[in-house]
Amino acid sequence: MPRPRKCRRVEQIPGYTFFKPAGVPLADLFEVELTVEELEAVRLRDFLGLEHEECAQKMLVSRPTFQRILASARRKIAYVLVKGAALKVAGGDYELAESALECLSCGHRWRGPACRRHTACPACASRDWRRA
Repeated sequence: MPRPRKCRRVEQIPGYTFFKPAGVPLADLFEVELTVEELEAVRLRDFLGLEHEECAQKMLVSRPTFQRILASARRKIAYVLVKGAALKVAGGDYELAESALECLSCGHRWRGPACRRHTACPACASRDWRRA
């Protein structure tokens, strides 16, 4: 049985989550999904110009894992640009660097990473929470 995936840390939720070629109906396009952590890797390396080691540290992954995430993102972006496909940013295994959270079971509020898979309320251990 494989080891469960760790959440990758991202600093922000993307403001824009869908891109498509102008003038082409969405129904006629193939859709490619870029995960939030793949977008974060591109943002850190290509937009901010950080070195791979620094990017990996920010995302709390090893340098080889960061390289794989970045390579996957670049392949998807290249496909979208060359083939004229739509790009949807969604999903993935990620946590925000730190958020204000509220437990929906007991009402407790705290600050911490917001990872759907791993974050639980420190007061009652419920995994039923939301960003406050």
